[in-house]
Amino acid sequence: PVMVDFTATWCGPCKMLSPIIEKLADDFEGKLKVGKVDVDAAPGVAAKYGIRSVPTVIVFESGQKKAQHTGLTKRDKLLEMAGLS
Repeated sequence: PVMVDFTATWCGPCKMLSPIIEKLADDFEGKLKVGKVDVDAAPGVAAKYGIRSVPTVIVFESGQKKAQHTGLTKRDKLLEMAGLS
């Protein structure tokens, strides 16, 4: 699976979520790919996926959207979304 964190530099909850996602990337290296998209730097990408609020995390599997969550969340929820719980 691929986990994409849609974020913005001005977003407080995004700053709180970032270390959780970075830890997942380290803990599941080789099992989970993790990416980050700054919605201000890449508004076209954000629009393509219908991102209206940040943070939003989308998990893709085989190129298809598998799960999506908007707002601050816990590690367990992210693991569940990625099928790694």
